[in-house]
Amino acid sequence: MATITAAPTRSRGMTKDERFVILASSLGTVFEWYDFYLYGSLASIIGAQFFSAYPPATRDIFALLAFAAGFLVRPFGAIVFGRVGDIVGRKYTFLVTILIMGLSTFIVGLLPNAATIGIAAPIILICLRLLQGLALGGEYGGAATYVAEHAPPGKRGYYTSFIQTTATLGLFLSLLVILFTRTILGEENFAAWGWRVPFLISVVLLGVSVWIRLRLNESPVFQKMKEEGKTSKAPLTEAFANWGNAKIVLIALLGGVMGQGVVWYTGQFYALFFLQSILKVDGYTANLLIAWSLLLGTGFFIVFGWLSDKIGRKPIILAGCLIAALSFFPIFKMITTYANPALEKAVEQIKVQVVADPAGCGDLFNPVGTRVFTAPCDTARAYLSQSSVKYSTANGPAGSGVKVLVNDQEIPYVDAKTSNPQVLAAVQAAGYPKAGNPEIVKMSHPFDVFRPQVAAVIGLLFVLVLFVTMVYGPIAAMLVELFPARIRYTSMSLPYHIGNGWFGGLLPATAFAIVASTGDIYAGLWYPIIFASITVVVGLIFLPETKDADIGRH
Repeated sequence: MATITAAPTRSRGMTKDERFVILASSLGTVFEWYDFYLYGSLASIIGAQFFSAYPPATRDIFALLAFAAGFLVRPFGAIVFGRVGDIVGRKYTFLVTILIMGLSTFIVGLLPNAATIGIAAPIILICLRLLQGLALGGEYGGAATYVAEHAPPGKRGYYTSFIQTTATLGLFLSLLVILFTRTILGEENFAAWGWRVPFLISVVLLGVSVWIRLRLNESPVFQKMKEEGKTSKAPLTEAFANWGNAKIVLIALLGGVMGQGVVWYTGQFYALFFLQSILKVDGYTANLLIAWSLLLGTGFFIVFGWLSDKIGRKPIILAGCLIAALSFFPIFKMITTYANPALEKAVEQIKVQVVADPAGCGDLFNPVGTRVFTAPCDTARAYLSQSSVKYSTANGPAGSGVKVLVNDQEIPYVDAKTSNPQVLAAVQAAGYPKAGNPEIVKMSHPFDVFRPQVAAVIGLLFVLVLFVTMVYGPIAAMLVELFPARIRYTSMSLPYHIGNGWFGGLLPATAFAIVASTGDIYAGLWYPIIFASITVVVGLIFLPETKDADIGRH
């Protein structure tokens, strides 16, 4: 393990120039996350606009796959722009990334739909999504590196923690703009053309962000290296072909960022998915519940970034991963208790079985949603899973058909793939709640937060966000401090975007696929629990503490 040289610490207030550096870097990153989340929030409408040649279910799948493409290419953006950042400089690289991101988003707002230009529409849309993902892959590393290289020793965790708030603030801003536009235009106009407005007004945010960033100077650490002729000529080779540095990249990924990524996406994205798709909370209420938890929790990014300057990055990040892994199951079960108590009771008391010849039962694992199930055993289980019914599978005689048993009473099963009135009626008669059940948590307006049921759900979601702030608040400072300045941008960006773009970004779809394939509404939580636990073990053994590192080392 490479030795990380300590630097002297000093304590002073934040200067005007340092505040401007943080504002400029954070504002641009908020804007980029706003752009990125717009697409995810409007995926169903975009599917109808650009994939209209396909059935509704297929449209949604294609729209979500296009969204996922942005996550998948983020590590490649990290490699491309990380290399540029280590050769050309931090400032100019993240100017380029924000321009690519902003213009790609603006063009989505102008892009004719499939009814107008045919197959060219979805092809151009996917290309724009790939550009957005590449740009985001280069943006975060640049912003985090730039801020850290301006921060005084002993305050890098605090300074970079402002960057860590940007993803949450970007999500929050996108939800607010969409909600405001929907309210002003109405649902019909919004679905027809109003969805373009949030994309189009992003050009104003782009202009402000570029103007502010143009006023920045290059980072003092990079400028000093450049003047001394010590910048890297081949950062990719130095970062990844050199085992000494490549080993640290691997440790950073497995012992830090992987666990951070799955805890983050569980607390912000899977929680929203769990509320809507499994607990059947209406979309308006689910988004408000998440928004309130984010509003209450976002300040703790800065708290834990500051605390990491005092006690270290490693103990906070690993403690967050460990506590999250140990508590996800009880917290999500308590969310069910308050959000949909009738469903909790049904899951505990009602026994549902699918009995079939095992030769006719396939694997339901379908994280990208592209598989089509045709065997009756598979369609029965998929239907029950989509209805949030907990089921088990039992082996029937060879050559036998499919039976659905509800509390040991056989219910006629019709292979209808998407609906089965007899099974639905039977599980509801046994106690599974109907859609719109009055016991399901519901908010009538944004400030309807004082009813005990609503407050309890927000409180539990806040705890999940608190875990997010523990693992994410100090991560930027840790990554910056792990690597030498000459290859820092390249080295830190790759593990960050693999951990967050792949392990984290694919979590919601993979976790729901686990739920569908097991019949257990909580089984998807094994995904983040396993990866967070791996990070705790690897991090404890191999991850060095970095808070006193000299980031000026070449």
